[in-house]
Amino acid sequence: MKHGQKVDALVMDVESQEASGEAPRRAHRFGWLRMLGVDAVLIACSLRFATVLHFADGMPAACRQALPLAMALLVAVRLVTLVWLGLHRWSFHRSGIHEAVRLELASLAATIVFELLRTIFFAEVLPGQVVALEFFVTTTLLGFHRFAPRMARQWYMDQQRARAQGSQRTLIVGAGSAGDLLLRDLLRDRTSPWHVIGLVDDDPGKQGTFLNGKPVLGVLDALPELMRKHRVTQVLIAIPRLSPERTRHLLSLCRHQSVSFKIIPASFAYLDQKITAAMLHDLSPEHLLPRDAIAFDHEEVHRLVTGRRILVTGGAGSIGSEIVRQVAGHSPASLVVVDINENELYLLVRQLQSRYPNVPVHSVVADIRDLDRMMRIGVEFAPQYVFHAAAHKHVPLMEDSPEEAIKNNVFGTQNVARMADACGAERFILISTDKAVKPSSVMGASKRLAEMVIRDIATTSRTTFCAVRFGNVLGSAGSVVPLFKQQIQAGGPVTVTHPDCTRYFMIIPEAVGLVVLAGLGGYGELCILDMGEPVRIAELAANMITMTGLVPDKDIPIVYTGLRPGEKLEEVLMSEEEELTQQVRNRIKVARSPAPPADFQLQLKRLDRAARAGDVHDVKRALQDLLPAYTPSKMPGPVAKVLPAFPAVKASTAEQNVSA
Repeated sequence: MKHGQKVDALVMDVESQEASGEAPRRAHRFGWLRMLGVDAVLIACSLRFATVLHFADGMPAACRQALPLAMALLVAVRLVTLVWLGLHRWSFHRSGIHEAVRLELASLAATIVFELLRTIFFAEVLPGQVVALEFFVTTTLLGFHRFAPRMARQWYMDQQRARAQGSQRTLIVGAGSAGDLLLRDLLRDRTSPWHVIGLVDDDPGKQGTFLNGKPVLGVLDALPELMRKHRVTQVLIAIPRLSPERTRHLLSLCRHQSVSFKIIPASFAYLDQKITAAMLHDLSPEHLLPRDAIAFDHEEVHRLVTGRRILVTGGAGSIGSEIVRQVAGHSPASLVVVDINENELYLLVRQLQSRYPNVPVHSVVADIRDLDRMMRIGVEFAPQYVFHAAAHKHVPLMEDSPEEAIKNNVFGTQNVARMADACGAERFILISTDKAVKPSSVMGASKRLAEMVIRDIATTSRTTFCAVRFGNVLGSAGSVVPLFKQQIQAGGPVTVTHPDCTRYFMIIPEAVGLVVLAGLGGYGELCILDMGEPVRIAELAANMITMTGLVPDKDIPIVYTGLRPGEKLEEVLMSEEEELTQQVRNRIKVARSPAPPADFQLQLKRLDRAARAGDVHDVKRALQDLLPAYTPSKMPGPVAKVLPAFPAVKASTAEQNVSA
């Protein structure tokens, strides 16, 4: 066995003994005696060294004769002080700043007592300068005796970690309390794959300082140079609630380096100052959204939902399933989940029954285009609140099958709204989309018509109807983020549509939380969620590649494919007619949109006939008559080219798939 392996095995044996309790028992019996014995030798040597240093030209005979007694008194005083402060029992692996302070106090107290004894017994033969020298030498030696084993062990573990197979040279971003706690945990963990080179922090006062033996190497903007200089392959972000702007800036700095990223949880502030490496998780697209996190009053949601009978259409989809989960957590009287996708519906309901066994959950396989079926469901379950999330949402597919978008999104919505009206539901909430504003796609036009349909029914109904309009949600089925992830995992290329496109994004739980508050709050007939600033999709694609430790356009190419039928360069959340809005609460605005035309029902019948007949041209003509703002996009020629180096790209790219 090699020397290093022997040492490693010895360290592991000591640690296993500590864990089993064997080592502490031995230390309790004999350790304190060994500790005090070594301390006594060090104290005696310190006094001897101090006298030799002071009497460089030779020690006087009187001092030489008195030295043994003085040494005995000094050793006795110091040992008593060490025992009094509990420093005879010592953990070589857990000692820290508090123990160091106690050691200093013990040394100072013993020196004061010994100085009093010197003035009584040795004032003529032992100068006070010797006592002062002895204090500094003894304090140094006692500190070395206690802290050197821990420092040597940490150094050895750090060297072993650096040489271990799979070791990653790591920088920690943030030298505050979170960075300190994270670094401490990493240094204690022998199995950690991260060999910490140092830290970076923008605080000028921390530059050039050390944290747990690791240097603060520079500011955040120095990351590219530091990563090249120290061959860094891992960046750990230890800044609680790092703003999206700073996160995107950090990724842009690291875009040309093959590094991976992990970040501490945003809930660090609530973890009672405890953090470990196990809490680190991968940087995700959610960290890049240009907006502040939304805080919800769960008591308010509970008051709105508890004890109510609730029905959700499209309940197995991305948005619908999150509505179901959030509502189920607030003890509704019953929860009816309606969807045409029986497999996803089955899995969701099983999950709900396991997680919320006291909530009556009913799964219903049904097609919202079947009015009779919807009416029977309304009679059977008599819902008080209806969330209508069922819809066809894929823009390019609906351009190829516009009649299906009309039958499902327009007349399916009409059927569910009629059911809510007929069964006396209190509230009906339609999930709408920003693509309903000045629609250039059949899908967007169908969702705008759905908003008009429920408003038309609301004029004669006791049910309160509300449409909640928002943009894209990260991670929904068919959206751009899962597509990018799949393409990156497959080795690329990442396909985007156009360099000038932007999209609004929000994470699913936040969007649904606002939908519940907006829909049940009774604020108005059209609620619009504040999505923050639009996201540039080209930058999103490049950042997602960077987050995986790859370099855009080097490891993973980014390719433009051109806008697809129905897609727009950018989306807006309201039209000019709806600009007069009122913000009723954080992230929720209420708008007034133009009323449906007087002949709305006649035009709907024409649209219905065209959709049933499968007459695509007549469907689009009927849409244009109903919606003058509907302008089918004129598609440019196909584009297929590799994106140049990202810094040269000023704009962003289009979303690959869209969701309501």
